[in-house]
Amino acid sequence: MRKAGPADFLHTCDVLVIGSGLAGQSLALRLADTHRVALVTKRLIDDAATNYAQGGIAAVLDDADSVESHIQDTFTAGGGLCDPAATRFVVEHGRRAIDWLIDQGVPFTRDETGYHLTREGGHSTRRVIHVADATGAAVQQTLSEKVRRHPNIAVLERHIVVDLITGAKLGLKTQRCWGAYVLDIENDRVVTLGAPNTVIASGGAGKSYLYTTNPDTATGDGIAMAWRAGCRVANLEFIQFHPTCLYHPQAKSFLITEAMRGEGGILRLPPELGGARFMPAHDERAELAPRDIVARAIDYEMKKHGLDCVYLDMTHKGEDFLRTHFPNIFARCRELGIDIAQQPIPVVPAAHYTCGGIVVDLDARTDVPGLYALGEAACTGLHGANRLASNSLLECVVFSEAAAADIRAQKIPKPPKLPPWDESRVTDADEEIVISHNWDELRRFMWDYVGIVRTSKRLERARHRIRLLEQEIDEFYANFRVSNDLIELRNLVLTAHLIVACALRRKESRGLHYSRDYPDMLPKARNTVLKPRN
Repeated sequence: MRKAGPADFLHTCDVLVIGSGLAGQSLALRLADTHRVALVTKRLIDDAATNYAQGGIAAVLDDADSVESHIQDTFTAGGGLCDPAATRFVVEHGRRAIDWLIDQGVPFTRDETGYHLTREGGHSTRRVIHVADATGAAVQQTLSEKVRRHPNIAVLERHIVVDLITGAKLGLKTQRCWGAYVLDIENDRVVTLGAPNTVIASGGAGKSYLYTTNPDTATGDGIAMAWRAGCRVANLEFIQFHPTCLYHPQAKSFLITEAMRGEGGILRLPPELGGARFMPAHDERAELAPRDIVARAIDYEMKKHGLDCVYLDMTHKGEDFLRTHFPNIFARCRELGIDIAQQPIPVVPAAHYTCGGIVVDLDARTDVPGLYALGEAACTGLHGANRLASNSLLECVVFSEAAAADIRAQKIPKPPKLPPWDESRVTDADEEIVISHNWDELRRFMWDYVGIVRTSKRLERARHRIRLLEQEIDEFYANFRVSNDLIELRNLVLTAHLIVACALRRKESRGLHYSRDYPDMLPKARNTVLKPRN
């Protein structure tokens, strides 16, 4: 067998896409007819947060609806922090984004009048187009098939980015991203992927928390690598906790969609406490209030009564309705012994969406030339202090189109020579044990100290713990061979550091950030922007 040489570890493409969710796949498909695209994903192509999205995609598709109404609903949910230009940009391109998905073959649910639209919390009308209660899975499957078939897209599964390659790291005077070092997990080797355009579409950081609806891949990779490359990040204190994650010992991260409350679901205390409805006491919109309000209300009731969970009651809707509108939830709950036509569903809040992220403009450009960010990893300004339900998938499609147009218009300078990765480091026998312990410790104290309700003292405790973990992880990274677990933990701890830093800077309660020390909202809304020192 021929021994591998340097050429075996250096590959080039026109566009490197990091992440295989809707943001990454839609960008890849938009560019593949004119560019050579490499799409890197940590596991299989379908292991992305998109695949788990149940509710749908919000867009103005009905004559009774309006762009201004969708914008206002987004502003209201966003706690006064949504960027007006970004919000209008996304909403005005909503129908175009849906038309593109329909053209790709996404089988949106129809009724007798056309495409069926549902309503979710925070929306003033029905505007969420969906595929039953498994929209994300349908979108992911449709695009994955097209991505796999396209001759100009190379899909690198079970590959994880170690770090970006920038002009600064190469010792060049001009700063630009030139690709990334990528660990081939199965073959345990690091390859150099050179690219004049790199796109971070790696998702959020839900795995920072003990309880999350996110897949195991949501470890803040893109946010961390962009920060190390010199990009600003913003508003990372705004972690959205989905109010209703299924509470069951055999169910991991199973989401009970927002659309259930949109279709009449009622939140109740447990039967032993009389099963009373509690949301009207917290907000006049009751179960249709935005997610931050509903999650805090559930958290309050659980702590007040010492509960493990509360209950979402859909029994009044009947079995035929539930089987038709929520077939996947009905089937999964039935597997676990819960008949949702006869029993309320046990639910708890869980970390769901990272509203902040890498600062980008309306073309999805970051602070580093040649580097773009899309989807949950990015902070476009759309979500403000709290994401409106079903705006996230819309944002992915709209900004992928903008980024694709900008990449096509780029004049690319001559690429520099890229050095190979240093493979001389050794593996330590205790490394995996230490990584596993640190991972568990991080997720637990983030849940306890940086959760739904915060205090300055709790945040300071989290920051102290994070600093100790960072020192330990930096030592491992400097001396030992990289592994998937080490890379993820390194990124997760850095992202947690940035979340806490943003939270400590916000001296108010706004949207998803609620502080007992600063319970009031300041008169003027300001973004929390962090800039790397390097």
